[in-house]
Amino acid sequence: MVLHRIYIVEDDDNIRDLVVYALKSASFEGVGFENAKTFFDAVRSKQPDLVLLDIMLPEVDGIAILKSLKGDSETCELPVIMLTAKGSEYDRVKGLDLGADDYITKPFSVLELVSRIKAVLRRSETQHKPDELTVGDVTIYIDKREVVSGGENAVLTFKEFELLCYLMQNKGIVLSRDKIMEHIWGFDFEGESRTVDMHIKTLRQKLGSGSEIIKTIRNVGYKVDVNHPFSVRS
Repeated sequence: MVLHRIYIVEDDDNIRDLVVYALKSASFEGVGFENAKTFFDAVRSKQPDLVLLDIMLPEVDGIAILKSLKGDSETCELPVIMLTAKGSEYDRVKGLDLGADDYITKPFSVLELVSRIKAVLRRSETQHKPDELTVGDVTIYIDKREVVSGGENAVLTFKEFELLCYLMQNKGIVLSRDKIMEHIWGFDFEGESRTVDMHIKTLRQKLGSGSEIIKTIRNVGYKVDVNHPFSVRS
């Protein structure tokens, strides 16, 4: 599965290592940098999906790094969460005015940090998602919240629509039931994973012939793809 790549720029070794560990535990690809130079070298080589940026850095501080990111056409849309010292309201306001997507105050909860990262990523992906998605005989018109399958309109519930979008946006990627539950129903949803199976069942019924794009990966979850010989439908 393709992981979201998160870069953290933090000169405190203990904090940086803790955050990288927490990101990896939450199924992100976390990479840490202690200064602006190593960070920008990495960005030029491979852009991340989100940046965690400490304000108080040696030589080049976080505000200067943020200005550089937002002033470059290649990185201006890169989501950034600022890490700020307690009480530094001026820096927080300045960061948000310069285009930061969120900020979190030190000391922070690792669980809260991961939750805030997921929220920013969701907003970013929503802002940049295409107007329509097509896989096989199924097309989603996202702005209209309409689905056409095999040439016929498919009337879906809110959750069925969100589920189909999520699967189609990740075409070819196997999504576990837990991953689907977390994305569609939220981090704190306490329902059983059987909820996913039931929604997939009704979704397939409503898609008719187009339901063939939804593949069951036994003991793992589901994915959307066409003509995959190793998928098992159940």
